[in-house]
Amino acid sequence: MTSTAPNNSTMTLAKALNTALRDSMAEDNKVLMMGEDVGKLGGVFRITDGLLKDFGEHRVMDTPLAESGIVGTAVGLAMRGYRPIVEIQFDGFVFPGFDQIVSQVAKVTYRSQGAWKMPLVIRIPFGGGIGAVEHHSESPESFFCHIAGLRVMACSNASDGYHMLRQAIALDDPVVFFEPKRRYWEKGLVDVTATSEHSLRTVLRRTGTDCTVVSYGPSMAVVLAAAAAAETEGRSLEVFDLRSLSPLDLDPVVESVRKTGHLVVVSEAPREASITSEIAARVTEEAFYSLQAPVIRVAGFDTPYPPSRLEADYLPSLDKVLEAVDRCVGF
Repeated sequence: MTSTAPNNSTMTLAKALNTALRDSMAEDNKVLMMGEDVGKLGGVFRITDGLLKDFGEHRVMDTPLAESGIVGTAVGLAMRGYRPIVEIQFDGFVFPGFDQIVSQVAKVTYRSQGAWKMPLVIRIPFGGGIGAVEHHSESPESFFCHIAGLRVMACSNASDGYHMLRQAIALDDPVVFFEPKRRYWEKGLVDVTATSEHSLRTVLRRTGTDCTVVSYGPSMAVVLAAAAAAETEGRSLEVFDLRSLSPLDLDPVVESVRKTGHLVVVSEAPREASITSEIAARVTEEAFYSLQAPVIRVAGFDTPYPPSRLEADYLPSLDKVLEAVDRCVGF
């Protein structure tokens, strides 16, 4: 089935995700979309806009405000051979469904010794930067990375959004798919004919020699801007985008650290027991004798997300990344 979009076109991340959903639903009538306001409204961020009109109420379902019920229903559908996609309206709303995700979504395939697959995608807009209150600006990805049996992904641009979501929907494994909400309106070139085969591997976004910088999702734009600024000062940063948060593909990062001797990891999530912690630990284990300085982390604070007037102080910024690079290289 051909895509509804031109082969090479510039589109926002939101449009790329919408196109991925539309193409997957057109190819397979077992693919369903369900969540709060995903039908008539088209989602609060309009990611599901137009899907109800094109595929009908039996495949695009508005649900009650009950995340546990939404995820539990999707579990039953997946066990019956459907490929449900669940939209959690905001990151902080996922926790009422957390028990279903931990106890059922992640366990059914193991519990049944492979007799039941769990081809379920849980889409979660995440991160700050839009001036919203708590429960609307959180970064809970580390919780899900700790749960065995789940895949966790985070896209950072329109092209990856399209191809990663397409691959997530095609998998027989349950996927928690994080979308950086403050990047929804940023545009990029999307080739819908390109293969999605390698879209879950860590990707090199910029080559460099002085320091390795790793991030994902909403912080990638900040890191790339910092790398461009560092270049004007004569410092060369090598930048990686993780894309898959669980499992982590750290081989290219380790190889880079063996070259640069320095590593900075950037994330909006709180530092304590986070993905940044895991990356720092694993790179230290595998490339200890190559490190010329401790791994430096730039992350959110270990506090609830602040009011909008303070979020600029909370989030990783260009200056924070550059300061971390200076500390690491100058150690």
